[in-house]
Amino acid sequence: QVQFGESGGGLVQPGGSLRLSCAASASIFSLYTAGWYRQAPGKQRELVASITNYGITTYTDSVKGRFTISRDTIKNSVYLQMNSLKPEDTAVYYCNTHPPRSETYWGQGTQVTVSS
Repeated sequence: QVQFGESGGGLVQPGGSLRLSCAASASIFSLYTAGWYRQAPGKQRELVASITNYGITTYTDSVKGRFTISRDTIKNSVYLQMNSLKPEDTAVYYCNTHPPRSETYWGQGTQVTVSS
């Protein structure tokens, strides 16, 4: 079983920045693609960004140029730097492998609220 602990969320004004962190309970990010997901109220969870074990990154169109995913395989961690935040970025953010594997369990997530 692999569990995740997300942190770094909070309330920020539009245009602001946050850096999310995710720590895995095992060395899974050195083996598989890591992903940051988010779920807004009333919506399905969506993949926001991913990074392969070769360091190749992908982003959903709505965050391209604003978000940056990175990882530290020694610390079993993945990060999401979010700049130029918009109200529509408000959601609970989660990390997991991409796609989620049978041995992984979703964490509690971290709430990001973008509001003036």
